[in-house]
Amino acid sequence: MNKTILKLTPIALAIGVLAACSPANNTKPAETAVEEIQHTASQSESERLSAFFERTFEEDLKRSPLFQSYLGKKWDYDKWDDISEKEADAQITIAKNRLETLSSFDTSKLNEQEKLSLRLYKLGIERDLANDEFRHHRYIVHQFRAAHTQVPSFLINIHSVKSKEDAQAYIGRLDNVRSYFDQVIEQMAIREKAGVFPPAWAYDQMIDASRNVISGAPFDTSDESSTIWEDFQSKVSALTLDKAEKEALLVEAKAALITSVMPAYEKFIEALAHQREISPEGDGVWRLPDGDKWYQNRLNWFTTTDLSADEVHQIGLDNVNRIHNAMRDIMQQVGFEGTLQEFFVFMREDDQFYLPSTPEGRQEYLDTATQVIDEMREALPDYFGILPKAPIVVKRVEAFREQSAGKAFYQSPAQDGSRPGIYYANLYDMKAMPTYQLEALAYHEGIPGHHMQRSIAQELEGVPQFQKFLSFTAYTEGWGLYTEELAKDMGFYKDPYSDFGRLAMELWRACRLVVDTGIHAKKWSREKAVNYLVENTPNPQYDAQKAIERYIAMPGQATAYMIGKLKIMELREKAMQALGDKFDWKGFHDEVLKYGPVPLSLLEENIDKWIAAQKTI
Repeated sequence: MNKTILKLTPIALAIGVLAACSPANNTKPAETAVEEIQHTASQSESERLSAFFERTFEEDLKRSPLFQSYLGKKWDYDKWDDISEKEADAQITIAKNRLETLSSFDTSKLNEQEKLSLRLYKLGIERDLANDEFRHHRYIVHQFRAAHTQVPSFLINIHSVKSKEDAQAYIGRLDNVRSYFDQVIEQMAIREKAGVFPPAWAYDQMIDASRNVISGAPFDTSDESSTIWEDFQSKVSALTLDKAEKEALLVEAKAALITSVMPAYEKFIEALAHQREISPEGDGVWRLPDGDKWYQNRLNWFTTTDLSADEVHQIGLDNVNRIHNAMRDIMQQVGFEGTLQEFFVFMREDDQFYLPSTPEGRQEYLDTATQVIDEMREALPDYFGILPKAPIVVKRVEAFREQSAGKAFYQSPAQDGSRPGIYYANLYDMKAMPTYQLEALAYHEGIPGHHMQRSIAQELEGVPQFQKFLSFTAYTEGWGLYTEELAKDMGFYKDPYSDFGRLAMELWRACRLVVDTGIHAKKWSREKAVNYLVENTPNPQYDAQKAIERYIAMPGQATAYMIGKLKIMELREKAMQALGDKFDWKGFHDEVLKYGPVPLSLLEENIDKWIAAQKTI
């Protein structure tokens, strides 16, 4: 791959774009080409920047069939993303070329929104380039989220089938699983050579989850259907096709499952079993080459700050102590006599706080979570000016991945409105989903948390597309955690036990700062980290174990929640103190949300500008 950085003038760049967008066999008259060059030269700086954003977003979208499908587009509907080294090298070359191009824009001719977009675009490239130094430190597979669970999850939840062509594309994706997994295995081998492995115990979970995917018909002779096969049959059944056409599609899909999907998973399982035997002892990234530098990179990426591991660890300890004191106040309200740890045991073990592990109990959980979100939706107009248009549904995590998935998570809606936002609740172990945490969890994942923030970002007008899908975890997850406390300000959590649940979830995020840095920087074992959560939170052993396994798989990610929430609360308090009676809840929240995801430093700049503007009103 040629890595020479091309230095193009704006006009030359525009000509390249015009050529790229034109059919190869369509030669335009010379005068037409001259007119297009003159048009490009006469564009304002704002128009030129907008065209650059639009073009590059489209280029990136065309490189990712999965992102296309997430947005509801069906350009490469039968393909998976290319994760080869060649593609990674190409993307870095493109990033460097674009960074060079950014210097050609005259910021003095741009408005404030455009300047912010330009800064975010540049920052995104700089972050990607900084990450590329550690390209092979990132686990290409881990038990929490990887190709083996991505394939069925994506096909079931993202790949809609509205026509015969969609069904054929589904079959195409099944056929292409084999080549996709070959790339995954190749990336595993590259990391093996570099000495980068998940912990040995994680491989057992990945092997079990992979076997679950290829269990059931048509992979074996059992009476139950595999999850993918059941999904495809259901989607084809809903099509308005004649019986013969449907049967033909089912025959093709079954063949693809047996000849592509099954051998792909079997080969993947062999690769996992091989690496399990040679993974070095320990759990944190300190055990990897340059693990300390990699972990600092992860902290910088996820928190969008320069905080060190020691600083993050201390912030966690300080907030654990603060929240413990607040919980003691709840103990007094409910008349509990005993220590905080004894209260944790009571909350952990008393049956009144748990629904039964039955289909009826699980359905009641989903129904109650839906009701909580609906009630919150009615209160939003008093606290928000910008409201999401996309609907949200509450759904149980599918059986094939519930043992390895987290307790709850959110999936964004399709930008074109073809798919709602989804709040997934993991109901595998009902003892890990206490009813006293139900409210806070629904607010975080649903409204006014992730669904609100991400839907609004996708629906923003006057903002370039790339800006709506940026990844700044401290902002996104900080917002989710912030809304848990915001709900209390709005008058929710009328039951003191539910308010305890809110504090329990905040405590969980404070403890994350302690255990994440403990595991990856201070060489804590998995067992020590699990014990810390059990001793300092009301969550059960199973919950603590799955959480620690997640933090091991995704170093640094769990620190973003509390760091982001603390910054948003700090900025809100700053605005309240500065504005007094002029403080407006709607104005503050709209200012946080109206630019899409941003790093915490830019969020602070935006709020400072808003405060200054409000003072002049």
